Amino acid sequence: MNAIVDPAKGGKVKKTRLAGETAHTSHVVREIDDDDPDFVSAIGRGFAILRCFKRNQKVLGNKELAEMTGLPKSTVARLTYTLTKLGYLEFLASQEKYALGVGALTLGQTYLAGLDVREVAHPLMQQLADDTGSTVALGAHHGHDMVFLDIAHGNQMFLMRVAVGQRVPHGMTALGRAYIAALTPEERDSFSRDYRLRVKPQDWKRIEEMGEQAIRDYEKYGFCFSMGDWTEDVFAAGVPMVSNDGSKILAFSCSGPTRQMTRKRLVSEIGPRLMQLRDRVHAMLGGVF
Repeated sequence: MNAIVDPAKGGKVKKTRLAGETAHTSHVVREIDDDDPDFVSAIGRGFAILRCFKRNQKVLGNKELAEMTGLPKSTVARLTYTLTKLGYLEFLASQEKYALGVGALTLGQTYLAGLDVREVAHPLMQQLADDTGSTVALGAHHGHDMVFLDIAHGNQMFLMRVAVGQRVPHGMTALGRAYIAALTPEERDSFSRDYRLRVKPQDWKRIEEMGEQAIRDYEKYGFCFSMGDWTEDVFAAGVPMVSNDGSKILAFSCSGPTRQMTRKRLVSEIGPRLMQLRDRVHAMLGGVF
């Protein structure tokens, strides 16, 4: 995507999508296989298997992977065998199931090591976390979720149970809402149509209303809120950070317990300080990350 961005004005961005730009990031195979002649479906299926493993789903068998991906069990068996031989999966003989292998860790660590934005942002994130007694996070969009790239805790009595690499939903979190807020209306509509397919029909109206409110908040304040929507006893604010060329959108969030992180404090202190943090990081990186 190409973009013109003014980070000092809430990071609002106008973007145009490059021809051929696409994302194949689901673990459901029917959502990643398409008619793109340059897309290698076999590789897509292999990564679909790897994406099934999450914090609360660390060990999975071929039957479970087949159900999750929509692939035939025989195909899954060949893929898990191959991924195990390559070191990206580990076979647990006692359970006859698989877990992520060391190879997957090395990929993640190599990626994180190459992120200059973490090196620049972390001291500022930690300072904000310490000053406000909160948890400050940096995240990126991937597939249908936001993924934590870095986390700074400033209150030992309030340690959110999140970790680098963990996924959280877009629509319910300040981090995800900040990402959505940085999209153009057209991209937002496309995102909404896709997101709707992944929620229960009876839940959609509420999620849609919360999303619309998040956009109004962003336009008014320059940041978004999540007032107990993802975790009941946690309030948070989130801001997007867009690269100069519009090719990347990251987001920062600042979270705390409801008794401390009131809406008034989010509006008057936390949100503005989060915007200042974003602007400093953007300037220090020259808008390139």
